Amino acid sequence: MSDLIIRPVGPQDRDAWSALWDLYLAFYETERDAAQHDQTWARIMDPKQPLFALLAERDGRAVGLANYLFHPGFWDAADLCYLNDLYVDPRSRRAGAGAALIEAVAEHARQQGVAEFYWLTAEDNATARALYDRVASRSGFLHYVK
Repeated sequence: MSDLIIRPVGPQDRDAWSALWDLYLAFYETERDAAQHDQTWARIMDPKQPLFALLAERDGRAVGLANYLFHPGFWDAADLCYLNDLYVDPRSRRAGAGAALIEAVAEHARQQGVAEFYWLTAEDNATARALYDRVASRSGFLHYVK
């Protein structure tokens, strides 16, 4: 198996990133229109915004993505890091891309001195939860949305 490369997205990655983001959104049975894709991509590309995206590549093909952001919190002087989206193409799963993307985000968070790096997942997402239980600790909190 070839080497896995994890790297920040660049302007040339719009199509690869967008294709993976669409697959991620479809997994969660939602979609975003072209205007939202454009706005999200513009935010990722804007160095003044605290939004970031990474791609996992194998054999020159994008196989996964991580979208994350830094934000202030109430309990710490340092920012927090929220992993908003993590997706690996099903054909490339169980080969280390998900864990490598998480570790790359964690490294960026460490470099920025964040107080906490966190994320959410669906209760029934057994595949993701198996990875997350291996690389992190569950907080014990429940997530509510209104």
